[in-house]
Amino acid sequence: MKHKIFLCICALFFAATSHVPAETTFQKASFLPQWSPQAQFAGYYVAYEKGIYKKYGLDITVIQGGPDIQPARMLEEGTVDFVTLWLSSAIRENDRGAEMVNIAQMMQKSALMLIAKKSSGIYKPEDINNRKVSLWGDIFRIQPLEFFRKFDLTVTVIPQSYSVNRFLRDGVDVVSAMWYNEYHTILNSGYDAGELTTFFYYDYGLNFPEDGVYANKDYFEKNPQLCRSFVKASLEGWQYAFEHQEEALDIIVKYMEAAHIPANRAHQKWMLERIKDLMTDGNSAKPSGQLSENDYIYVSGCLRESGLIKSVSEFSDFYKDCR
Repeated sequence: MKHKIFLCICALFFAATSHVPAETTFQKASFLPQWSPQAQFAGYYVAYEKGIYKKYGLDITVIQGGPDIQPARMLEEGTVDFVTLWLSSAIRENDRGAEMVNIAQMMQKSALMLIAKKSSGIYKPEDINNRKVSLWGDIFRIQPLEFFRKFDLTVTVIPQSYSVNRFLRDGVDVVSAMWYNEYHTILNSGYDAGELTTFFYYDYGLNFPEDGVYANKDYFEKNPQLCRSFVKASLEGWQYAFEHQEEALDIIVKYMEAAHIPANRAHQKWMLERIKDLMTDGNSAKPSGQLSENDYIYVSGCLRESGLIKSVSEFSDFYKDCR
C-alpha cells in the first residue's frame, strides 16, 4: 500500500521555521488524518505549514488518508504514531483488542444528521414514520437507529453511497448527511435551507462526538511529553486556522490539489466554518480538546446496548488529557 508523504516546499519550510534555533533537536512522529485532505483537518495542516509543530520541538510527517487507508489498523500496527478517529470507532477498536488512548477530543458535537424536504411533508420526527431513509453503514447507523427507537419509528432503510443523488431525485424521503459536507452539497444543488427539515442528533440527546486524536497506549506511556506537545501544537494550529480562515483555506486547497482532489474553495470555507462550530463553544475560536466523561459513558453505553461492544473501559484508561 502506498502512502503519500507531505513535505513542505523548501521556501515555506524555512520561512515557517526561521525562528527555531538551529541547535534544536526535533522529536520525529507521524500523523494520519482519517480521510483525504480537506478543511475537516485544516488545523493540522496549518500547524505543519506554519511551523507550529517545529515550535513545539516536533518534526511531524503528515500521511495522506483516504478511502483505502485504515488509520486504526495502522496505529495498532505501529505504522503511524497519531491518527484521528471517531470516538465510537475508537471505543469499538479497543473492545476488539486494540489499546489506543484518546489524547484530545477535537469535535465536541456530532455533525451527523438527517435531512428531509418539507415538500414531502416531513417537519418533525414522527413524520419520518413509514418513510424511506437512506443510511450509511457500520458505525454511521448507531445514531439513526437510536433516533428511530426513541420516536418509535418504522422506516425502510436504503443503503446510502457517498452521493446524495438518490435523495435529490426523490428516491428516498430522508437522507443521511454530515453538516459540514453533504448538507452543503444539497444546498448547492439548488435547495434553500428553508425548504429542508434537518434533524441534528445532538439536538435529540444523541450526541456522538466525532474526530479525536489517538495514540497507542504503549506509545503514550513511553512518550507522554511528545504527545502533549503534539496536542498543544495541533490546538494552536486549529485556533490559527479559525482566526485566519483565508490563509487556512489556501493551505488546504494546496494539499487537495497536490492529492489530485477537486478543490471547491466555497465548499471548503463552509466546511471550515462548520468545523469551528463543532469544535468550539461559539464564543471563542479556541477549541478545548477535552473529552467529556459523560459523552464517553453515553457513547459506550449505546455501543454496548447495540451489541457492538462487550464491555466498557474505565474513562481514566481511555482518555489521557494532553492539553
